[in-house]
Amino acid sequence: MSSTPSSTPSASTPASRPAKWNASRLPDLSGRTALVTGANSGIGRAAAAALARAGAHVVLAVRDPERGRSAAAAIGGSTEVRRLDLADLSSVRAFADEWGERPLEVLINNAGVMMLPRQETRDGFEMQFGTNHLGHFALTNLLLPYVTDRVVTVSSGAHRWGGARNRIRFEDLHWRSGYTPQAAYAQSKLANLLFTLELQRRLSEAGSAVRALAAHPGWSATNLQSHAANPVTRAVMQLGNRFIAQDDTAGALPTLYAATQNLPGASYVGPSGPGELRGAPTLVGRSPAASDPEAARRLWDVSEELTGVGFPVGAGRA
Repeated sequence: MSSTPSSTPSASTPASRPAKWNASRLPDLSGRTALVTGANSGIGRAAAAALARAGAHVVLAVRDPERGRSAAAAIGGSTEVRRLDLADLSSVRAFADEWGERPLEVLINNAGVMMLPRQETRDGFEMQFGTNHLGHFALTNLLLPYVTDRVVTVSSGAHRWGGARNRIRFEDLHWRSGYTPQAAYAQSKLANLLFTLELQRRLSEAGSAVRALAAHPGWSATNLQSHAANPVTRAVMQLGNRFIAQDDTAGALPTLYAATQNLPGASYVGPSGPGELRGAPTLVGRSPAASDPEAARRLWDVSEELTGVGFPVGAGRA
């Protein structure tokens, strides 16, 4: 996609202080299709709305089609709603089968669950790892032959939680022992970044022009935090949402920046403010664990085994 902004800073903006990037600077997306998972609320809905306003045809891939249709009606523009339950691989496969061979410029892997009591997906995966990583892993690889521009996966600053102790628990991916909601969530967000790293390596090796990027929203006030297992954690999150967080429109900006600007593959975009909690989007760093190519390859191999879905031949050559 072009990175040419649709508007420029006003004449009163000092040359040394360019206007901060926001959704008003999205390029014209007419004729392009973007798919956003979890687009019925939060930053997914905000991203879908901004993309539709910029002229894109936006597919809202949601678990609850009724809520998706309500979101689409509020968004306006060119939209469609399709059912997708990332916690059920049969739903992921059905979604991909129904997609057919339609070109897809941008796939945004946005949907997620956060700090739940231990649950399992329909396929027996720990819910956070299964939804946030494995569901999107399968969806991406099934749709990749039709993706023509980029894949953006939404991670989180939580990938750093636990410091050096936060790693992929290959010996117990599904937390059948020692489960804590925070640690399992952190693993799933670390997996998002390792997935992006290995996906980009495979795309480059295949000679594809498609790019894999990641983004995180900082601390954004959405309903995601309301499902935390611990009531104390929920209370802290509510206070943070009220006094620290930015709204979901601002939280969607890193995703939109990653989806439309001319950035290198494997880039990671987040807020520019202190602690990457809020602010205009910019390129940000990631933890050493999220930069480990060997862990990324190992996670990919395990994910293929668990989902039965692998990197497609000729991916990204549309």
